[in-house]
Amino acid sequence: MLFELKNPADENATIHKAYDQIQTYKATIPGLFTYNAVCVISDGMECRAGSVSAGFTRYMTWKSADGKKEASRFIPQLEILVTGMLNPAILLDIIRNFIIFEKSKKNDPKTGIVQVETEKKVAAYHQYYAVNKAVESTLKAASVDGNRKGGVVWHTQGSGKSISMVFYTAKLVLSLNNPTVVVITDRNDLDDQLFDTFAAGKQLLRQEPIQAKDRENLKDLLNVASGGIVFTTIQKFLPETGKSEYDRLSDRTNIVVIADEAHRTQYGFEAKVVDVKDKETKDVIGKRITYGFAKYMRDALPNATYIGFTGTPIETTDVNTPAIFGQYVDIYDISQSIADGATVKIYYESRLAKVNMDEEGRRLIAEFDKELEDDEEITDKQRVKAKWTKLEAIVGNQERIKNLARDIVTHFEQRQAVFEGKGMVVAMSRRIAVDLYNELIRLRPDWHDDEISKGALKVVMTASSADGPVMQKRHTTKSERKALADRMRDPADPLRLVIVRDMWLTGFDVPSLHTLYIDKPMRNHTLMQAIARVNRVFKDKKGGLVVDYLGIATDLKKALAFYSDSGGKGDPVIEQEKAVNAMIEKLEVVRQLFYQESKSKKAILIAEPTAYYASYPGTGFNYRRFFKASPEEKLSIILQAEEHILGLEDGKNRFIREVTLLSQAFALSVPDEKALAIKDELAIFQAVKARLVKFAGGGGGRSDIDIETAIKQMVDEALSSDRVIDIFDAAGIKKPEISILSEDFLLELKGMKHQNLALELLKKLLNDEIRIRSRTNLVKSKALLEMLETAIKKYNNGLLTTAEIIQFLVDEVAKKIREHDEREAHLGLSKEELAFYDALAENKSAVDVLGDDKLKDIAIEVAKKVKANATIDWTIRESARAKLMVLVKRTLNKYGYPPDMQKKAIDTVLKQAELLADYFVQDIV
Repeated sequence: MLFELKNPADENATIHKAYDQIQTYKATIPGLFTYNAVCVISDGMECRAGSVSAGFTRYMTWKSADGKKEASRFIPQLEILVTGMLNPAILLDIIRNFIIFEKSKKNDPKTGIVQVETEKKVAAYHQYYAVNKAVESTLKAASVDGNRKGGVVWHTQGSGKSISMVFYTAKLVLSLNNPTVVVITDRNDLDDQLFDTFAAGKQLLRQEPIQAKDRENLKDLLNVASGGIVFTTIQKFLPETGKSEYDRLSDRTNIVVIADEAHRTQYGFEAKVVDVKDKETKDVIGKRITYGFAKYMRDALPNATYIGFTGTPIETTDVNTPAIFGQYVDIYDISQSIADGATVKIYYESRLAKVNMDEEGRRLIAEFDKELEDDEEITDKQRVKAKWTKLEAIVGNQERIKNLARDIVTHFEQRQAVFEGKGMVVAMSRRIAVDLYNELIRLRPDWHDDEISKGALKVVMTASSADGPVMQKRHTTKSERKALADRMRDPADPLRLVIVRDMWLTGFDVPSLHTLYIDKPMRNHTLMQAIARVNRVFKDKKGGLVVDYLGIATDLKKALAFYSDSGGKGDPVIEQEKAVNAMIEKLEVVRQLFYQESKSKKAILIAEPTAYYASYPGTGFNYRRFFKASPEEKLSIILQAEEHILGLEDGKNRFIREVTLLSQAFALSVPDEKALAIKDELAIFQAVKARLVKFAGGGGGRSDIDIETAIKQMVDEALSSDRVIDIFDAAGIKKPEISILSEDFLLELKGMKHQNLALELLKKLLNDEIRIRSRTNLVKSKALLEMLETAIKKYNNGLLTTAEIIQFLVDEVAKKIREHDEREAHLGLSKEELAFYDALAENKSAVDVLGDDKLKDIAIEVAKKVKANATIDWTIRESARAKLMVLVKRTLNKYGYPPDMQKKAIDTVLKQAELLADYFVQDIV
């Protein structure tokens, strides 16, 4: 275990800094992580755990100490993690059974070099507790008196369900007397995806999983005495032609069948009468009885235990799934997943009117839905097929496809302007998919490329020679689809948009996917699974967007209804209009900040008489001048706006917070017309916010992730300038020629017309200068930082005016920094020798006893010995630290350093040595 704990009382010591510190350790002392299982980061308020390779968003909070209920939010997160995750029994269980390594390929399109990356994944709290409940339930169900129903685990899509299945299987292998595990899906592409996840965990599973090629191969794989992890599609449990029963393969009780996405359409017992057709003429020559696949699985494995894993809830009318698998073992719904940061919110936008679906098409969709609802088993398939064909013809009308392509291009490019990522279009048929592709590349020829490894747009489908040359051209083989999947998962790959019909709608994980365009009728769990493609966590993505071109709103409401009826909490899908309303609300809050009375108003008006509106209702700072201003004036207006905000009570923090929330709402609202209408106004707010963040003393503790905004190209465009403007020029001061703290520069800073801006700039510069020195000199930088922070506290408490604190910072703090720098030359010591001199001279009685010259000799010798004994990992190796302590102590004794002062001196010297470790080690390397 590696803990990086930051000071709760230090506003700059954030959890992001703790994460960054671990990244530094990885770069400088990689040996530290050879045996590391889990990393823990905390700032006293937040506490998260993750693996050595996890990104910041994948460090997760441990929210339950016992797995039965979430701990109170009033209990510190670190305490919950210690009592829950770090409970010795749980921690050992995690290390043994809940860590997996996954490999992924990244192909550089320019060089063609394929890079394989290994990612270490540690179970989150919901996965750990759910898997243990599922194993316990399975052992009970598989016992002598068990009912063979292991239960159903409902974990929302995107929350790590597939990896949970690996953890479950791995633990079950050790718990159930070497069982045979059968993993079932209902489609080949899902079988491949899940198999790849299991294959990556073969070390944890302690065996190689095997995919069944066909029915005969499945029988061979299951007809064994024990062991094995077998993957198959449910269709392979279909008996031979003419039979109504599947061959019995085993009577063993230690066989466990895991069903991925267990729903009634795949698992039923019901009997149906179907036609028997002549192979040659296709004429109906008789009738036969067929059953649901659940019956055939029971024929083959009568004593097996069945467990289901699903990302969507079981419909209330579904009697088959509970009959086979039992009731819920564990539920981790959308509200929990979003609250934990495991997934992001999904927003819905209807653009049906944009592509002109005619009345006949709408009526046909309504009838089609009603028919499916009224006749669940679809007895008259010919009638339904005819209606589907007619609907497909309306949806695939050439004019409609042109409208659809134009709207997708406009919509997607506007989305990309705000947040770069990926998009997916779900087409009703393969023909429509190909026609749409051809229309899109007609509008954007540069999106096309014949090579699988190139191009921004692809169709993921299969086609045969019977489909004709146009469709055949878009056919993809299994290996090509795998290559496309790798490209789609890679955020840096040029592939940005794919068109699919059925493939990739379940179990396909692309974190950077932010928009799903639906142009196909879908219902219930199929629809829920499809829209969950956009809920993955990625960088600062605040939500995914589902765009409806076919009027799926009614079906979506039905799907959401059974989600709620099943016990799910939270809104799985949110109308985009809510994001737009939130954006408008936050826009008004930010605008109001410019209408509030600012202490800086008088000074700003002296510099720029037109900066404020003259009378009501146009009172307040007139930032709208920006839109018509020249490039030089634009930057000046931003500086005036900044000065206005700094003159408000807690203006800086309020403005940064509200603009951040406005930006997030804007990113979710694009390309709504109301969002596009405010993009230029938001650009100004973003520019002012960026300067406030930059000039915050010590950075305000905000992380790069917090500061990073999704509003990129739009803001850049709004702020575009035809030439570079010097920032010091715009602030009304000359750029310093030699030193940032030169006498001339500091005098000019004191005379700046915008005093609040001068103060922020000065705080930032002094803070940066002290931070630079803190890397080499612990004692002096600490004293200087205390001076700076004391002055700022007095100013914040109203004990100093703006003019007085500027005077103090220039005359006292900046002067002390300059004096410190001049001491190197005056004492004839190097930077590191001076650091040790200051560490030893901190004790005033030692200076009185020994004098400057002897202290200098000690400092020179200590610096030499520390440098000679510094190794990459010496700061964390106790033996190396002990050796260094002895060397320092001997040196102090040698020169007669007062014994009663030695302990404190040695501690200070060791801390100083740690600061210089990187500097020394770089020289060694």
